[in-house]
Amino acid sequence: MTILYPVKGNLYVNLTNRCPCNCTFCIRNEAPGVYGSDSLWLEREPTVDEVKSEFEKFPPESYNEVVFCGYGEPFERFDDMVSIAIFAKQKYNKQVRVNTNGLGNLICEKPCESALEGAIDTVSISLNAPDRDEYNSITRPKWKNAYDEMLQFAVNVKPYVKKVMFTIVDLLSEEDTQKCVELAERLGIELRIRKFE
Repeated sequence: MTILYPVKGNLYVNLTNRCPCNCTFCIRNEAPGVYGSDSLWLEREPTVDEVKSEFEKFPPESYNEVVFCGYGEPFERFDDMVSIAIFAKQKYNKQVRVNTNGLGNLICEKPCESALEGAIDTVSISLNAPDRDEYNSITRPKWKNAYDEMLQFAVNVKPYVKKVMFTIVDLLSEEDTQKCVELAERLGIELRIRKFE
């Protein structure tokens, strides 16, 4: 199983294949693996100890950041993610980022932002769309209130982590991209437009 995999100078953690969304553009619908990994589909979810032991295979000085992002939503294993993040920070002195759909509070069924303090440095949230209807059409989330919850999470998590950012892929129209820029500015959150790969 591919539990850890290097990407562009960072070390990525693949904790789960579970996700409450079914995004139309999701890479996992197109390929079994990315960035040289044969497959990011897990046979089973690795234990916390298994993940920690995998770090021994990757020299920490070779990587800038540890990133929770695989073929599932990291918040599906919230407590394990936090535990591993703290381990990576304490043992290897690494910055830790989580790439998320921003639906952690719905997944955990309670507010979870404050539990990220001291564990996660950067939260990168897939904004995907400038409004609720477009978001639901593209992201196809499990919950009807997902868009509003995602935006609220982005605002609420700011006091607990060093950096919060939204991401969109460059598949959006120019008009929708501009609306996303304006939305991010209103909420005081950085927006990164990433190339669809």
